[in-house]
Amino acid sequence: MTPAELNLWKHLRRGGLGARFRRQEVIGPYIVDFVCQSLKVVIEADGAFHDGRDHDLSRDRYLEHLGYVVLRFENRDIAFYTDWVIGEINRVVGERV
Repeated sequence: MTPAELNLWKHLRRGGLGARFRRQEVIGPYIVDFVCQSLKVVIEADGAFHDGRDHDLSRDRYLEHLGYVVLRFENRDIAFYTDWVIGEINRVVGERV
């Protein structure tokens, strides 16, 4: 995992945000960074040189078609704005409980 993913994982693991997330989970043809299966929430951490916009769009559409909500955060936001990222995850988790 990248440092940003490790930082995010320490908040997500063991139900730290009121939902059980797993990492590196396979959903169809894709591997997602983090997922809460019961609430159908996917979290993706994108690196600075992430340039898979077309791939991401197809992937997000596929996951949304299955009922997942996809949250995508850049690594720098996870590193420098951790409270905001955690707040956004909490907001979505709260909406789906």
